[in-house]
Amino acid sequence: MLKCASVFTFEIDNPQAALNEIKTQLAQKITFLNNTVGIVMCNPEFITSGVLKYVCEGLPFDVTGITTASQAVNDETGDMILTIFVMTSDDIWFRTGITDSINDNLYEVVKKSYERVAADEKEPLKLALIFPPCIIARYSGDAYVRAWNKIVPETLLFGTIAADDTLEFNECDTIYKGQSTKDAMPFILCYGKINPRFLIATLPENTGMSLNGKVTKSKNNIVYEVNDTNARMFFTGAGVPDNVATFPLMITQTGNKSEGNVPVIRDLHAFSGDTALFGGDVDEGSTFLFLNSDSESIKMTLKREIERTNTLSDVNGLVLFSCAARRMVLLGVNEDNAELQIAKDTIKREIPFMMGYSGGEICPVMNNKGILNNRFHNYSAAILII
Repeated sequence: MLKCASVFTFEIDNPQAALNEIKTQLAQKITFLNNTVGIVMCNPEFITSGVLKYVCEGLPFDVTGITTASQAVNDETGDMILTIFVMTSDDIWFRTGITDSINDNLYEVVKKSYERVAADEKEPLKLALIFPPCIIARYSGDAYVRAWNKIVPETLLFGTIAADDTLEFNECDTIYKGQSTKDAMPFILCYGKINPRFLIATLPENTGMSLNGKVTKSKNNIVYEVNDTNARMFFTGAGVPDNVATFPLMITQTGNKSEGNVPVIRDLHAFSGDTALFGGDVDEGSTFLFLNSDSESIKMTLKREIERTNTLSDVNGLVLFSCAARRMVLLGVNEDNAELQIAKDTIKREIPFMMGYSGGEICPVMNNKGILNNRFHNYSAAILII
């Protein structure tokens, strides 16, 4: 049995008042079973004020998560808010940990941390919730998925890269037991009778425009050439602004990332010289579909996937991460919290949930052979159903 609850506080000046509010809500909503863990999201100001540290240290279970821009739970939505999603169970158990700095040798650092936390476990790991830091200049989001896939190849991954409320993403922190960091990755390992399911809200493919382009030179998330022409010239010639801040493309990968030709959204977020920088990996040989990132498509695709969750049985709780790039589009039409409100209004009242904005979403998708594969996403909203 798994029970969940979502709690919150707007109290940013008085740490004791914030903790009291969280504890009062927990007492009203949930009875702790043998194994309990929490996912936290908050505006970076809660770190500066000391409220985050005080709240996390005052709770009788481990709490880990990220900073973000805006959040929603069953009772509230907002920007200047701290939320915690609590999971408790007798037949599911959790192990939490955090890596050392991942500025160098990502795989070895993650492997060492995982082995330390999981050393005494005899049961197979069912689900890893991971919260990578925002180090875009060093690692694309796919790097984290590759590392974990190599360390625990049979394990499903779900999580988010840290985000914040700035355009520069310079206040992004990960959180572990009340401590914040910009270069370490906290995680929650889930064992036992957990039954995770996953949904992804992307953008409708029929709103896109095909391009007669194939990547002819790339490395990880850097595209050097398309059709043997420098990437900047190709994309700007196709209508991408030279000062691009965020531009979504549906990409069909090739090679070992193709996974049955299931397409994935990649965010073109900058040019550097003649190259194009993406939020995730783009293989050589990949082809593109431009997508229209209008506010109505963003709202419609999320609402459609949430409505699917309402048709499922045995739902104990939901965790949702929506890409910060989707919020940027909504911000441009003064609807920056529209997705949060859709979640609050659409999810069944009896299902506890947490939603926040993401620097990149990590969520399995099913290939055309019916197999779930861990994937990194841009411009998407990822939903964990437990």
